[in-house]
Amino acid sequence: LCLPIAGLVIVFMYQKIDKYDGGTNQVLSTIRSKDDVPLKSAPLIFVATLLTHLTGGSAGREGAAIQFGGRIVHLDEFDHHVMVMCGMSAAFSAVFGTPMAAAVFAMEVVSVGVMYYAALLPCVVASIIASEFAAGIGIHPESFHVVNIPELSVESGIKMLIIAAGCGLISILFCVALKFAAGMYTKYLKNPYIRVFVAGLIVIGITILLTTKDYMGAGSELIVRAIEYGKVRPLDFFWKIILTAITMRAGFRGGEIVPAFCVGATFGCLAGQILGFPPSLATASGMVAVFCGVTNCPITSMLIAFELFGFAGVSY
Repeated sequence: LCLPIAGLVIVFMYQKIDKYDGGTNQVLSTIRSKDDVPLKSAPLIFVATLLTHLTGGSAGREGAAIQFGGRIVHLDEFDHHVMVMCGMSAAFSAVFGTPMAAAVFAMEVVSVGVMYYAALLPCVVASIIASEFAAGIGIHPESFHVVNIPELSVESGIKMLIIAAGCGLISILFCVALKFAAGMYTKYLKNPYIRVFVAGLIVIGITILLTTKDYMGAGSELIVRAIEYGKVRPLDFFWKIILTAITMRAGFRGGEIVPAFCVGATFGCLAGQILGFPPSLATASGMVAVFCGVTNCPITSMLIAFELFGFAGVSY
């Protein structure tokens, strides 16, 4: 019920402290254009993401993570931007506990189709140190148990292809929903304070109508329920997309990666049940497939699959 108030506080902070904020896109554009990431962006996104999560906004926690770049020491232009990518890798690794994927993610997401291989070793070192440091203070990585993995056959392969194609369509729907929400806000709610307050009320209204809080926050509970128990409601993926688009494009802060995982997991589980395919495997595949569709990071997606689910279902 405090979500609209939290939204007003977030907008106020950005209006007063950092008027230009492109979120994660700002960080990616600064690496491409060889510009600077504002020093104040890190604490600001951290506090804003905490407020969004505390009050139930549908957002991921990695938004704060991948905006942490290094600007502590004076470096030349190239090294400075490698440091920004190291910061992204390290924080992503600490949050998700996937150092291999985190190291590649920073290089792959910056420019689709172009890999910053010169940053590979620094990003790997940063990822491993961050992952071990997080584990050392009791923040253990996510891990899921995928069960009932059948032998790869023509029938199971075709079913997996159908699920994968469906996940591709869902990732398109997710991106379109985010863009549509941004367009609607820009057209009808130009004032950022009114926009974020109204969005908070809409999220509260939908949550009350659906009589569940499952779609608030990052959606980790839905992922666990789908992958561990094979339980999913037919429209879980749809409502997660809607609430994430409403939250993320209104001015709240966070990330879209965990919601994308959640959308993929719930859709994959549903598709698996419909096709008679093991729900646990379909859920895991759906998670990484929708993530891949949303971020355009296929190598990172495969590495996340290995680190979160192991290698038993690698053929799928």
